[in-house]
Amino acid sequence: MFKGVALSIASSCLFAILYYYATLLAPLSGEQIFGWRMLLMLPCITTFLVLSGEWRHVNAVWKYLRRKPQMIIPLCLSSALLGMQQWLFMWAPLNGHGLDVSLGYFLLPLVMLLVGRILYGDRLTSTQKIAALCAATGALNELYQVGLLSWSTLLVALGFPLYFVLRRKLDTAHLGGLWFDILLTFPVAAYFAMGQEPAADAFSRAPCLYFLLVLLAVISSAAFMAYTVASKILPFSLFGLLGYVEPILMVAVALALGEQIRAEQWMTYLPIWMAVGLLIFDGGLHLWRSRGFKK
Repeated sequence: MFKGVALSIASSCLFAILYYYATLLAPLSGEQIFGWRMLLMLPCITTFLVLSGEWRHVNAVWKYLRRKPQMIIPLCLSSALLGMQQWLFMWAPLNGHGLDVSLGYFLLPLVMLLVGRILYGDRLTSTQKIAALCAATGALNELYQVGLLSWSTLLVALGFPLYFVLRRKLDTAHLGGLWFDILLTFPVAAYFAMGQEPAADAFSRAPCLYFLLVLLAVISSAAFMAYTVASKILPFSLFGLLGYVEPILMVAVALALGEQIRAEQWMTYLPIWMAVGLLIFDGGLHLWRSRGFKK
């Protein structure tokens, strides 16, 4: 389980880097960044799968589709759910929905905790229960401060759990499934990346975008692969609770960019930081015991 925890935290760190990295890609819009990101990730992930010998997962999905062609429908739904989240991640900060999406990410682990308990019968350790209570306190304070839930908040808080449940149901919660999710976004991603006239102007004004977009694809691919493997290894509830690492790091990025935490927001962040600390402690304790270091 320690490997899953490490991969989950690594993916959160990489996604937080992407949150800042998007600011370097002007004059591209959020939609254009999303499009290029999805288009360029596929060759990166394909290269990794071939070189690592993991291409068998892609072949397994192909064989599954040949036996049951009708399964292309839920696979397209899985791809759409992932695509919407990635579009929103790039679009929201540039269009006045940054706070709403942040609230969605704060609520997401609690929703996943509930789903894991109801659908999969996940059981939490005492430390994880305390962490969940701390996280719930912070999320409720954020909900109180923001007020009504917007569509973008609900899209994150409900869309991601549905995506992970669907992938487990289809048995595509692996890198081969991720490859298909990205492949099926190509028509929409290509439209956003190249179907809008200002895109060509952006590259002529900022030639460095060619290099920056390739690096964006590499970071995104590494983040997605770590996230996908962690989702397969970890219990659903623990995977959900570790989701608090990402918004905390996103807050750190926002502070580095000059934003400030208001006085009323400390009751959001402090309990959630405590929850993450408890999860790190619990993961370290599990590693200690699993290696036979206990007396």
